[in-house]
Amino acid sequence: MPDEGEAKSGLPHLRVDVLTLFPAMFDGVLGESILKRARDAGVLDVRLTNFRDYAEGRHKKVDDTAYGGGPGMVLKCEPVFSAVRAVLGDDQDAHLVLLTPQGKTLTQNKVRELAGKRRIVMLCGHYEGYDERIRQGFPWDEISIGDYVLTGGELAAMVVIDAVARLLPGTLGDETSATEESFEQGLLEYPQYTRPPVYEGMAIPDILLSGHHEEIAKWRRRMAEERTRERRPDLWRQYMDGGAQG
Repeated sequence: MPDEGEAKSGLPHLRVDVLTLFPAMFDGVLGESILKRARDAGVLDVRLTNFRDYAEGRHKKVDDTAYGGGPGMVLKCEPVFSAVRAVLGDDQDAHLVLLTPQGKTLTQNKVRELAGKRRIVMLCGHYEGYDERIRQGFPWDEISIGDYVLTGGELAAMVVIDAVARLLPGTLGDETSATEESFEQGLLEYPQYTRPPVYEGMAIPDILLSGHHEEIAKWRRRMAEERTRERRPDLWRQYMDGGAQG
């Protein structure tokens, strides 16, 4: 049998624990396409925990009104602390992720970092936010997927899982695919084409039919640079500041 940190295929795998009030939201995402393939191969192990199960009382209440007043409800400490501790057990090396619009924006660099972890535990918030002591009680890596507010952290968790899973060895099959996509080289991806060579008067560039792989590579790099400079000047500045090689 493979070790705990090794997939059935012999490749290292990642375990992701998601603490959520709505575990059923993940069924479709985890049961289709690339994520299903990764789970079936044993490369990705996703476990869902409803932290309402750790709430006390007959009504299993997980939220309450905010001290000082204000709209909305705030997630209580007790069920979250209990759930996190139960899921972690004796594992002190798991990487804890708090999904929050106040976190640092998710980037491909952060995705690569997370893909190198053995285990990630993610907490999905809801309502008006977390009791601040939830933030203080654990060494969270606070992550946001963008400057907007969602109803809850579940969709953000799905985004993180999808982005990370694609970088795990064995997920995509062709391991060169992920390295040539947008953001991996600090650039947006070059234009892609497939058959037919002409469609409604629009023809693919002749260079792609030439068979000259070195020239095709140069063209793709040039197109990626032009597209990044035009569409994402912020990325272009970072690319240039990094001393990119032409």
